[in-house]
Formats: sequence, C-alpha cells, structure tokens
Amino acid sequence: MNKNEAQKRLEKLRSAIEKYRYHYHVLNESLISEEALDSLKKELVDIEREFPELITPDSPSQRVAGAPLPGFKKIHHSVPQWSFNDAFSEEDMRDFDTRVKKMLAEKYGKPISPTYTAELKIDGLKIVFTYENGLLKTAATRGDGKVGEDVTENVKTIEAVPLSLTEKVNLVAEGEAYMPKSQFEKLNKEQKKKGEELFMNPRNITAGTIRQLDPRIVAERKLSVFVYDISDANFPVPDHQDDELRKLQQLGFRVNPHFKQCKTMDEVIAFWNSWHAKKEKEDYLIDGVVVKITEREYQEALGYTGKAPRWGIALKFPAEQVTTVVEDIALQVGRTGVVTPVAHLRPVLVYGSMVSRATLHNEDEIKRLDVRVGDTVILQKAGDVIPDIVQVLTELRPKNSKAFSMPKKCPECGTPLAKKTVGTKNNEQSAALYCGNERCPAKDRRTLYHFTSKHAYDIEHLGPKNLDMLLDAGLIANRADIFTLKKGDLLELPRMGEKSVDNMLAAIEKARTQPLDRFIVGLSIAEVGEETARDLANHFGTFSQLQKATREELEAMNGVGPRVADSIIRYFKDTHNQKVVTDLLKQVSIAKTKNQKPSTKLAGKIFVLTGTMPTLSRDEAKEKILALGGKVASAVSKNTDYVVVGGNPGSKYDDAQKLGVPILDEKKFLELLK
Repeated sequence: MNKNEAQKRLEKLRSAIEKYRYHYHVLNESLISEEALDSLKKELVDIEREFPELITPDSPSQRVAGAPLPGFKKIHHSVPQWSFNDAFSEEDMRDFDTRVKKMLAEKYGKPISPTYTAELKIDGLKIVFTYENGLLKTAATRGDGKVGEDVTENVKTIEAVPLSLTEKVNLVAEGEAYMPKSQFEKLNKEQKKKGEELFMNPRNITAGTIRQLDPRIVAERKLSVFVYDISDANFPVPDHQDDELRKLQQLGFRVNPHFKQCKTMDEVIAFWNSWHAKKEKEDYLIDGVVVKITEREYQEALGYTGKAPRWGIALKFPAEQVTTVVEDIALQVGRTGVVTPVAHLRPVLVYGSMVSRATLHNEDEIKRLDVRVGDTVILQKAGDVIPDIVQVLTELRPKNSKAFSMPKKCPECGTPLAKKTVGTKNNEQSAALYCGNERCPAKDRRTLYHFTSKHAYDIEHLGPKNLDMLLDAGLIANRADIFTLKKGDLLELPRMGEKSVDNMLAAIEKARTQPLDRFIVGLSIAEVGEETARDLANHFGTFSQLQKATREELEAMNGVGPRVADSIIRYFKDTHNQKVVTDLLKQVSIAKTKNQKPSTKLAGKIFVLTGTMPTLSRDEAKEKILALGGKVASAVSKNTDYVVVGGNPGSKYDDAQKLGVPILDEKKFLELLK
C-alpha cells in the first residue's frame, strides 16, 4: 500500500469508526459488534504506524491513552463557569417563578410569561470542552469558575466525547462526565476479587478518575458524558434552550434525551416528581432537575448575580442523608411492653418530610453508635424507610457530654425492666428491655393506637392525637369505650367542631362490624400479626372456635408454632383479656365469612412493597396479596418472588435489581392479581 492508498483507506476507516462510535456511545445503538469495531481500529492503527505523518488530531487512534502525565496544567476559562442556585421544594420553585416574572415585567414594562426547559441533573463532574475548527482543543474541570485543570488527555479516552464535530465551528460547550452505575458495579466486583477496598459511589470515582495522572486508568474505567450547554460559539446559538440541545446533538455531542419544554411551573414540578419516582431506573446518578428559562432573550435580560444565573435553578431531589442535633433521648413503651429509646431531634427536612424523631431501636444500638444528647448526627431516610441515625459526628460533640444509660425501671409505671431477646429485621438477635406490667398505662395507650390503626379497625379521625385527647379528658379508658362516645361529650373538647365530631362518630359507627381477622388483630395478642390473624380466621371460621382451640389444634396449623400457640392460649386464659373480649363483643359484631376455601392463586409467593403507587395504598396492596394466599415481607432477599414498586422506591428497588428479582409497577401488579 502506497501513501496515497493509505490516506484514502484511513479517511474511510476514520469516517466509519466515528459513525459506529457515535451510534454506540451517543445513540446507544450497536450497528456492528464490538469485536468488529476493534478490528477496524486495529487496521487504522497499523496503517498509521506505517505512515505516522498521516495521523490527524481527530483520529480514533488518539483516544488511546499515552504515558502518565507529570501533573495538570491550569486552563483559564474563556467564559466564566457559573453554578446554579439550588431549590429543594415546590415552594422554592413557585418563588423562583414569581421572582423571574417580576424582574421581566420590570424590564419590559409589561407582564411576561416565559417557558421553562427542564433537564435531568446528572450527578457527576462538570467538564468544559473547547473546540476550534471542529476539533477538540481542550477539556477542563470547572475549578473555581475562572481557572480549571487541563484534563484533555483523560477526556479523550471517553468514547462519548467527539474528537471532531460534524461542523468546522469554534465553540465552548459544557457537560457532565459520569461513571455508569453498571460500570461502577463491575469495578467494585473486581476490587472485591482483588481483596481491595470498594469504591464509595459513582460520583466520587468519576471525580477521582478524571484527575488520574495516568490516562490508561481513565480509559479502563469507561466513563461517559452528557453535554448540555453552548456557552460560546462563532455561530448563532439557537434562540431557545431546547433547540440548543438539539443543535448540540447535530454537532455530534451526547445529549440526555429526557428534557422537556414546560409552559408552566406546574409542568416543571410534575416533571420533577415523575423523575424522582423513576430516577433509579437509569444507568447514571440523577440528583435533581435543572430548570432554565427557554427563551435566550429572557435569559440575557435577566443576566447573572455574582455567582449564578438568574434565569435558571437546580431543583434537587429530597435529600436521603442530612445532619441534625440530638436534643433529647426519651423512652417509649410499646403495646407489647418493649421499651424503645427514641432520639428527639432538631427538626430537619429529609427525603421530602420534616423529621423530629428517630428510633434508636435498643440499648445495643445506642452503644454501637455511642449517641449522646447534644451530638450532631447523620440522619438517613431513603424512600419508605423509617428515619435512622447512621453516624455520630464525634468531632462536633459538646464538651462534658455523658454516655446515655438505659433505666432500670419502666418510665411509665415504675415496674423493674427485664431483658428480652428479640429478632431484628436482619434476623440478628438483640436484647430489648421489657416492662412486664400487663396494666402499664403506656401499654394501654399504645394498644388503643394500634386498635384504631389501618392494620386493625381502621377508624378514621381517631389517630394518636385524638385518642390522647379523649384519654386525657376521661371520655375513654379502653377499646370498648370508643363505641360509647356521644356527640355532646365530644363537642365540649377543644378544636372539635360539629363537622369534626360527626365525621368521627360516622367512622366509629362504620367500624362496628369487622371481619374476623381484623377483630383478632384488634385484640393485640402477642406474636399474632395480620398474617397470622388471617390464617387463624380462615382455619377456625368463627371466633368462638378460636377461643376453644387447644394448643395441639393451634400447633397443627401451618405457620403457628409453639410460641404463637402458647401466646394465644395465655391470652384467652387471662381474666382481664376475657373482659376485654366480652366488652368488645357488646359493641362490635363480627362479619360472617362465606364458607369457602381461601384463594391459593399466590400461594407460596413472597412480595415486597416499596414506594407510593398511583391508586393503591400499601395496606390495600398487602390485603390483595394476603387474600390470594401470598405473603408480604419487609426486606428483599433471594427468596423474594416479586418487588412491587411505586414512586420513591428507595433501596429495595436497588436490592431487587442486584438479586434479579422481578419488579412490578402497579399496572403489572394488578394484572398479576387478575
């Protein structure tokens, strides 16, 4: 092959390789196999090795990582690199909308209603790309906004970055480099095999990778990139933000496809909510939505503050981890007598809700964390998980703080506390403190809370606050008293108007008839939860048959072992409990169940529910599963058959993906039930 033939072949090879690269790394389409593409690259490198004078700056061979760099040079950005101000709630966005409209009205002398372009906020590392005559000249980190580090050689190894554009233009573009979650998992598997420390998260490793002095390491880690802005160009930039994104695509950049032009702030918020629910499904971290005024004219009219554009804002997803201060550690006596320490916290917004309390579970957990009053702590709440203290920042601990010690006596009735071994959600054994006084007032109060809850009688308008008010006023002392309440007595209570009273009494009246399983749940028999109550109801058919059941008959049931059987026998022998049942049956009737075999459609199937579904509540979904013979677990394991996912699913969704457990949305879940 002579030089002329080599040049023609190289031109064709470069064009073909660039085409296949663009389709694979930008459009996520495989036109040929990776092996075939590697073969083309090898031919190109072989020809260039023979004719080195034919190598061009945009040749695919220039992505091959060279020798380690001695260090990073500094690059002065030709365009200041601003960062967006943050918003954390719908209210923040309404304020932003009001603010920009007011400023535009003042500038134009008339009302202006801009539109917005909503884009996903990729959680990675910002990169500033400079192209001259269509060729990549430099790539730099943001740095302090004025000066960044030259990471060109590292960025060249990222296949999603075009070395040459489809047009010979000059421009400065901005984007986000990131490590795909799938690649992160592969990397950690390799680390584990080698017995080395695992990487923390894709965000941290992206930043660390881009700043590697050895480009070969960068190439091995297979980063990717999305580009989202043209900050300078020698051609007219489109007048609208969404058109600007399309122009970037035309030039050969990889642009995230999930952007949307929104006419109103309501549409922006709907976009934010929808992506909060489904963000985990993408192969990259998303930590919010960037909202920009679509019209460039209005962007220029609004301009910038000292550090951020006035025409855009980053709407973050609710934080899963925040810091707060432990103001007190109190003790809570549950209906079964277990004494649980609860941290009273300085109120803080975490994962979309204001949290002021977090359970510390037991004495072992307090010792493990060494949490004390006055400590600054990291609080975590992911999806539907109850807030947990995961770490104490001991460097912020006040002087003279004292380790917390559990009491020897029940804080409610003074009965000496006993230790009781209980299982945790991870099937570990832990020692819990237990009040053995059956008449402990705290137990009675918690029993009432349970009685009116959705899991038992489901009496609306009778939550803990209203029950406390009725107890404190002396209007009720036990469960049966609820059904004796009169309108005149309730109207005397503070904040109880006629409508509130009518609603409460109507809900109480509705609860007078209960299916057998809910009647059993409402009795608060130790060791008997919703699933066991359903099994008992199906097996015995009537309450009188259950009352007469022997230990042998109970133990013969599937799912009822010696401990549960003993608890049921003990309950019905207790004279106090006999009175509870007698009083309740004077007020409540048990609905007759049809004499039919329970459905076994889902028999043996284990479900885990997570997130918020569009039409079904968690309890309704659980009822449907149990009614068809299925079981509902609280955590995902290899034994789980299905994970039913709604909005904000949290870590259970990730666990299902890792274990390969089938994932159902509400629509597929309902189809399965049919």
